Amino acid sequence: MRHRVFGKKLGRDRDQRKALFKNLVTSLVLHEQIKTTEAKAKTIRGLVDKLITKGKTGSLHARRALAGFFTNQKAATKVIQVLAPRFRERSGGFTRIIRLQRRRGDDAPLVRMELVDKVIEEREKKPKKKKEKEEEKKKPEVPTKEVETKKISPKRRFIPTFPSLIKRPPKKTE
Repeated sequence: MRHRVFGKKLGRDRDQRKALFKNLVTSLVLHEQIKTTEAKAKTIRGLVDKLITKGKTGSLHARRALAGFFTNQKAATKVIQVLAPRFRERSGGFTRIIRLQRRRGDDAPLVRMELVDKVIEEREKKPKKKKEKEEEKKKPEVPTKEVETKKISPKRRFIPTFPSLIKRPPKKTE
């Protein structure tokens, strides 16, 4: 029986857990995918579904509730203007969890959590600067003078300049 059991604590107190959830959900909404541990992803999955469902109503109350939850205003507007119309026909299950490798330090299972109908934004590829490279090849080469460099022998030792480390001559005794 699950009497009085509300969810995973993730080793944090209430305020830290609330801030963690807000930050994870905000990042997921803005970037449409995040990389996190499996326990955190499973914990915020239901919260993301509730927020997107609330955004689908589009009412003033829903807008204010979302603006009160998110720390970033862009995330609240994105839920209402972008995500809600995208998931209009879907009644739930807006996220997908894909397992990745285990984290090296503590062997925690890592996952990529993403929205189901994720739109992949392709950035405009900058044209390669072939023209500039061709122009450089056409320029006549100017002879350069070779500068001799002094090589420090590896046997040379570092001489410390700290007063306490410099060997001083013994004091004269009278």
